[in-house]
Amino acid sequence: MSNVELKVEGMSCNHCVVSIEGALREIGSKGKVNLANDTVKVEYDEKKVNLEQIKEAIEDQGYDVL
Repeated sequence: MSNVELKVEGMSCNHCVVSIEGALREIGSKGKVNLANDTVKVEYDEKKVNLEQIKEAIEDQGYDVL
């Protein structure tokens, strides 16, 4: 398993948390949103999903991955 912490712009509430964490689950990864510092920690299996797919899943929800 691999881990990455991404800086994400535009998150502000519990809906953001649910939206992002749900999108990451759908692609087979596990995310943990931290609204206080605008980050998402993601755990994923590189054999099943790559970093570009993770970024795309978050951006598809309307947020900017920096």
